[in-house]
Amino acid sequence: MDGQYDVAWSEMNDNQLVSTCGDGSVKLWDLQSPGFPLMSWDEHQAEVYSVDWNLITKDTFATGSWDDTIKIWSPESGRSISTLHEHQNCVYGVAWSPYNPTMFASCAGDRTVKLWDLGMQQSTTTIPAHDFEVLSLDWNKYQPNLLVTASVDKTIKCWDIRNPSMELSVLHGHTYAVRRVRCSPHQQGVIASCSYDMTVRMWDMESPNSQLAVFEHHTEFTVGCDFNMFNEGQIATCAWDETVHVWNQGEYPRPA
Repeated sequence: MDGQYDVAWSEMNDNQLVSTCGDGSVKLWDLQSPGFPLMSWDEHQAEVYSVDWNLITKDTFATGSWDDTIKIWSPESGRSISTLHEHQNCVYGVAWSPYNPTMFASCAGDRTVKLWDLGMQQSTTTIPAHDFEVLSLDWNKYQPNLLVTASVDKTIKCWDIRNPSMELSVLHGHTYAVRRVRCSPHQQGVIASCSYDMTVRMWDMESPNSQLAVFEHHTEFTVGCDFNMFNEGQIATCAWDETVHVWNQGEYPRPA
């Protein structure tokens, strides 16, 4: 066992979740039997950095690893369903489309974002998304063709996958690498991001020069943020300062 890099709830069983580990393993857990994993897969050859469960068909999940590969899994199978080898550097993020059950996106240290379709061993689209490593990505929950990416180059970019030759907008404000980006499940244009500059920022993707809020309560690298699905306007953040903050929309500190 090694450090845990990511976790995702099962979409099939509300007692189960999958975790990814620094030793290359992927483990399926059940809250009713927490002592030992139900399944443990050991196919990745390096840290497994990301995992995401298919939101629609619910019978598969994907992992991205620092061995440069993506693997597709079924919780019922003792081996991965497929392995995708196209990225040329560490895979930092995988994210299933919330609209298309066979489509997912990935981002990597090779500075690209790739779109994939289940059953195909090659990506359907490759986007040269940033000038440096792409650390995170997320789908817009209201517009099925919109994708948001975040990079070591300090920027967040918004893309229409129907015309990926040019980003729709670029969000500037962070002063170090942007570690995580998330699209609001409640407000169509709202994005949250967190960065090694120790801030969390809220954005309106339809007004690229307008930051809705800057949250500066953390004292170390801020590495995680997510919206509460059930409480509109609530967001949680975590950082290397060993704290988790939960805050509400009415408490957003406005940027200077």
